[in-house]
Amino acid sequence: MLWLACAAQFMVVLDVSVVNVALPAIQDALGFDGVGLQWVVGGYALVFAGFLLPGGRLADLYGRRRVFLWGLALLAASSLAGGVATTPGLLIAMRAVQGLGAAVLAPATLTILTTTFAEGPYRTRALATWTAVSSAGGAAGNLIGGVLTDTLTWRSILLINVPIGAAVLLAAARLLPADRARGEAGKLDLPGAVLATLGVGALVHGVTQAGTHGWHAPTTVIGLAVGAAALAAFAAVEVRYATAPLLPRWRCPPRTARTSGTPRAS
Repeated sequence: MLWLACAAQFMVVLDVSVVNVALPAIQDALGFDGVGLQWVVGGYALVFAGFLLPGGRLADLYGRRRVFLWGLALLAASSLAGGVATTPGLLIAMRAVQGLGAAVLAPATLTILTTTFAEGPYRTRALATWTAVSSAGGAAGNLIGGVLTDTLTWRSILLINVPIGAAVLLAAARLLPADRARGEAGKLDLPGAVLATLGVGALVHGVTQAGTHGWHAPTTVIGLAVGAAALAAFAAVEVRYATAPLLPRWRCPPRTARTSGTPRAS
């Protein structure tokens, strides 16, 4: 179970950076312009960041096993379609779908660990291993992308997800226990999900534009402003209106009454 979750998380983090080294080869093969090429990387990151919070809620509503399989299948299928893409638009679209699959898959891997391992040293070791694998995936992305591009082709950096995803899918279908039946159907906080996705996505877009055009560019300022406004609206909806909030409401613990005359602890 531990290595199953870690293998899926490695795929998620690897796909963030694995295309970086292959960008010149992708540009030559598909005829990207300079602006469109950045969306091969940004499309994945933008959708992944925007849908991560709603993706985590799906595992609570529909079960960790079902959502894990959905996210992994979507990630593998979009990798296959992106690997055989012949136009810039199709590749960017499939990178965005990859980000959506990753946003569904990543929280499910963490849910599997926290429900499989009881609180204590075993869970601590499992989470430490998961974190180490995530870090390794991010660091290995450029190396693996460069090796695959030089020895095979840029398409292999996407197609490699297909056999790995198929193997993890087969293992998950055998190892993950069936989801428990729920007494009443859960409910997704749609206004909160839309605002969270818009807010995080706009912030990521603004930061991405800042790296290319500078912090004072209109696209950067608009992205950051829309993101901040959407996240402020998200906070208001979660606190005041949501019946099933994406984030549980935080409450201060009750104060313990202090006996008169008792000295205050320093």
